[in-house]
Amino acid sequence: MVGRQADRRAQPDSSIRAAGVRGTAPCPCGTGRAYAQCCEPFHDGTPAPTAEALMRSRYTAFVVGDEDYLFRTWHPRTRPEGPYCHPGTQWTGLTIHEIVDGVAGDETGVVEFIASYRTGDGHGGVVADALRERSRFTRRAGRWLYLDAVG
Repeated sequence: MVGRQADRRAQPDSSIRAAGVRGTAPCPCGTGRAYAQCCEPFHDGTPAPTAEALMRSRYTAFVVGDEDYLFRTWHPRTRPEGPYCHPGTQWTGLTIHEIVDGVAGDETGVVEFIASYRTGDGHGGVVADALRERSRFTRRAGRWLYLDAVG
């Protein structure tokens, strides 16, 4: 995609700052670590070491609206046209249920999770819901990429 800005740090009005997620704040992905020691290095370009780390960092990217990171970490064969984030959706929690492979030495991995969210109901109210997904990941040129959701 022509014209995409690959480095989030170069964006003075970054969605990350707008969402209130800063280095010492708890990371939205739920590890209990600070954002600076969790997903921020991945958002800044460090490759995620595992499929789970990529999945957690992608969840955090949805929380903060980091479209560029979602674009860069989606396999080009399955990546839809953006936008990927919807301003009316507020992601509220992540629970990992199963991890299959996706570590050093693997070429594929699967992470099953539930991501909770709130969104408008179209009538001025708010609806709480959850997305359960079994995501497949693949390693390409040494980097983990989100491939698709199965089952």
